[in-house]
Amino acid sequence: MSTFSEAPFSGEVLKTLVMPVGTNTEETIASEATDGRVEVGFEGFAGENHSGLNRNACVRVKDLYKEGARIRNTRQISIVSDEELTLIAQGMEIDHIEPEWLGANLLIAGIPHFTLLPPSSRLLFSSGACLVVDMENQPCAYPAKEIQKVYPGKGRLFIKNARQRRGVTAWVEKEGAIADGDSIRVYVPSQPPWPVNID
Repeated sequence: MSTFSEAPFSGEVLKTLVMPVGTNTEETIASEATDGRVEVGFEGFAGENHSGLNRNACVRVKDLYKEGARIRNTRQISIVSDEELTLIAQGMEIDHIEPEWLGANLLIAGIPHFTLLPPSSRLLFSSGACLVVDMENQPCAYPAKEIQKVYPGKGRLFIKNARQRRGVTAWVEKEGAIADGDSIRVYVPSQPPWPVNID
């Protein structure tokens, strides 16, 4: 019996991007569009600054680990939705938001409420590569700084408008390649929501 259920819709890759290895993320988190195709290994996207099987623990997991501790890298890839970027831009009253400004690796379309996909959902690309959703990528000040460069005075509005729209982080379960125009099948875990309120 399968532990996953296929969603009744599919998505599409609009753009593949990388943040080049060696980028000083204190200065910029901007990624760059590829030539339309990226090789995907178990460490992540080829040439991507966030690739690697392991990473240093950061502020996002400060309640679990001491900052700098070596942990498994489940944040290899950042994925954002074209539809959700449009909603963020509308809320900020700006014309548009480029995925590069968020440091994204994939811009996709066609998957409703993309940021709210359950953790452990699988994104199966027509190339055969498969990514596993780790969790929502919480909005932070870094994209706000990139937006501020283009729309002075508007960067401060990013975090408020990007909540539950900022996209997800993911890691590689099956190697392959991902190209602009690839289709995406979505598989979600076959389990009910956890019936515990911890808010």
